[in-house]
Amino acid sequence: MLKILDRYIIKTFFGPFFFIFSVLFFIFIVNIIWVQLGQFMGKGLSTWQIVKLLFYLGVSVISMVLPLTILLASIMSFGEFGERYELAAMKAAGISLTRVMVPLLGVSTIMAILLYFFSNNIIPDFQRKAKNMLFNIAQTKPALNFTPGQFIDQIPGNMVKFDKIYGENAENIEGVFVHKKATSYDNQQTIIAKKGKFEPAANKNYLKLVLYDGYVYEDNFAGKGENVRLKQPDQAIKFDSLTSHFDISEIIDKAIEEEKITDDYRFQTFSELNKTIDKTKSDNERLFGTIGADVLSQTNSVVGYMDTTQNKAKAKPKQQIKLDTVKGTKKLDIINNAYERLNNLKNTLESKKTEIDPGVKYYSKVVIYQQRILTYSFTCIIFFLIGASLGSIIRKGGMGLPVIIAIVIFIIFYVINVSVENMSWAGKLNPYLAAWIPNIILFPFGVWMTSKALTDSQLFDAEKYKAFFKPVIQLFVKNKEHQRYQ
Repeated sequence: MLKILDRYIIKTFFGPFFFIFSVLFFIFIVNIIWVQLGQFMGKGLSTWQIVKLLFYLGVSVISMVLPLTILLASIMSFGEFGERYELAAMKAAGISLTRVMVPLLGVSTIMAILLYFFSNNIIPDFQRKAKNMLFNIAQTKPALNFTPGQFIDQIPGNMVKFDKIYGENAENIEGVFVHKKATSYDNQQTIIAKKGKFEPAANKNYLKLVLYDGYVYEDNFAGKGENVRLKQPDQAIKFDSLTSHFDISEIIDKAIEEEKITDDYRFQTFSELNKTIDKTKSDNERLFGTIGADVLSQTNSVVGYMDTTQNKAKAKPKQQIKLDTVKGTKKLDIINNAYERLNNLKNTLESKKTEIDPGVKYYSKVVIYQQRILTYSFTCIIFFLIGASLGSIIRKGGMGLPVIIAIVIFIIFYVINVSVENMSWAGKLNPYLAAWIPNIILFPFGVWMTSKALTDSQLFDAEKYKAFFKPVIQLFVKNKEHQRYQ
């Protein structure tokens, strides 16, 4: 049974906890809106659909909001205890700081366990709903995300601008400008029309645009030299009605590739992620083996000096040629040949690296995502130790100094998190270690802060530091004496 003191401590903790959680959740939701707003605004979605999508996306931020809330609420709660001299009264009554921290440590542990089950069982389901909803928006209405009067390159391979967009589903347009993106050696084409209309295409991978009363300007430059290009006249074709189909499969494929709609690791539980990790690891090993064999084969062709004929029994080493004994153009040919071989090998290595990087990055993402289901739960306990210790030492409640300290600690945690994550994606750090490094760094700090709080350390006493640095300051301060003005 909880004692009166335990109930009072828990009640004091949950007061700021719910307020801080609401504020932080709102801030993270606003950040999601800022990032995702352009993907679904202007798509003809209802307010309820937008709210539902934001809710699906917002559930995942709880894993980050909860540890920060525990940190800030702990600092504020123990700061208020110290500011109102309640900690002093408890110590005078023989109640140690450890006894005061025990009930909230239990509450934080329960929250950490609940966060694990929430991240493992609930967040993946909401992630699936959010990603599929985004995919459906991108698939069914990819053509309506245009801003009137602005050049937009949303249609792959084209630059478009519409002066006016109207209609129930924003299907009618006026002042149409469509320019085909091309290199200087490709045919250039520009379409200008007074008005047009988006219509459903038989194939969803294509966008059908019917234009009225306009011109097609085309320059036939492909495969022609510079002199011919300069003399090439513009070709203008007037039309009353023109139907164009634009390939937008890249937009849909991009949504599938980035969001992993059908098979995304973010839709899986901790145990299911083990299978994904094993599969990804085996796929990478096969890929690395193939690439390694190709690179080794090309490297041997560059640095090999043996005569690899079919009759290997009679194979003899090639006679080594000293470059100093070769004269004239033959010497230059040998140098150029060696340079070309090395340059080709360098280009091969760079191209193979681009093949390896996606596999390494994906493997690291899956491992880090899985481990963070555990690590964020432990972060809750670590943040409580830091917050409770800081609060009892600084003895300041409210939203002033505790908020500043909590933000600084969280920024340090976030920077470490992002830094090791990027290192892991680049293949410079083991992803398992990268996921746990923030906790490994902060846990000793939390234990040290707890020991300081238990011994009534004057860690944040300004007078103590002034007295410590006073001898040094005196060396740079001159004694002021009264001077007589003449």
